[in-house]
Amino acid sequence: MATQPAHLVHGMGNAMEAPTWPAITADEANAVIARFPAAGRLTGLHWHSPRPFSAATLAHTTQGAFLLKRHHRSVRSIEGLAEEHAFIAHLAGAGMSVPEVMATADGATAVTSGAWSYELHRAAPGADLYRDSLSWTPFASHSHAHAAGVALADLHEAARSFSAPARRPQPLVASFTILPAADPLAAAEAYVAARPALAAFLGSKPWRRELARLFEALGQGLAPLLAEQTPLWTHNDWHPSNLLWASDNSVRTAFDFGLADRTCGVHDIATAIERTAVRWLDLGQGADDIGDPEAALALLAGYATTVPLGRATIAAVVRLLPLVHLEFALSEIDYFTAVVEDPASAVLAWDGYLIGHAEWFLSDAARSFLRAIEAGAPPQ
Repeated sequence: MATQPAHLVHGMGNAMEAPTWPAITADEANAVIARFPAAGRLTGLHWHSPRPFSAATLAHTTQGAFLLKRHHRSVRSIEGLAEEHAFIAHLAGAGMSVPEVMATADGATAVTSGAWSYELHRAAPGADLYRDSLSWTPFASHSHAHAAGVALADLHEAARSFSAPARRPQPLVASFTILPAADPLAAAEAYVAARPALAAFLGSKPWRRELARLFEALGQGLAPLLAEQTPLWTHNDWHPSNLLWASDNSVRTAFDFGLADRTCGVHDIATAIERTAVRWLDLGQGADDIGDPEAALALLAGYATTVPLGRATIAAVVRLLPLVHLEFALSEIDYFTAVVEDPASAVLAWDGYLIGHAEWFLSDAARSFLRAIEAGAPPQ
């Protein structure tokens, strides 16, 4: 009998790595799926996700196909999952195509077993064209970027009537407390102090000086701009592999709301551009010209077909772009230090992600990228 290839997941760069979290087994999936009556009986597992922060598998049952996702309870508790499931349910009620979250007989949308929390989603319509793509993989075409902009605006319109407060503190959530603060360094100090493992990791680094330098160089005048934005629940991880596609290249379904939180529309737009219009995996490979302003402009043009984007909004997006990743990067470092005790990945997240991405925006190539976005966005 042929040996099954080892299950690998995406690493911090281009390489695949052994998973932090073991793949879900058939016996494990069978026991969990049995707690969701409408899901039917398991007939087989057909794919294991390469995403690194949880374990997920595509399970086929007598009632169809489902995505079963497992988290360590220190990453997502039942209460933490309920926050994002409520947002998904609201979007579905407003007409967005999102995965159906399955429920137990007593109405719970997540269950626990030992150290794990589980959620089960019915497979949603659309082609998973980017299923195995690494994070920060650009759209395959500018038409995909345009379609993603249309869908993001639709999501924001659907989210406007969702009034839940911001999520409770937990790892791997794109919260929004530092950059909008009148004193972002003080807000960063409060964020770090509330997370002991993150504070211990940063204790040996001149992190306050580093952040102060970035705020001085890239964040001047940003807080007042963000204070003018209307709070909004947003996706915060809008990249190609979180979208399913129709045959006409439009977005059919949006999924993976694990980073969703109450931020603002400008934050979500900037995050989408940061995730998809800069070839971050090429950073440090000999050229600084890694930005694609045309991809960013295609996304903005798509967005504007549904929600007009005034010059002030475009300016706020451009101003936010260099630092929009900062708070999630800190959350990622907290995950690497508090949950999985992986100091090497924490160093990469600090040096390569938080600092490295921000510093690229000080380069001439990045300044040209930002100018091209601001100049090329159509006035509305």
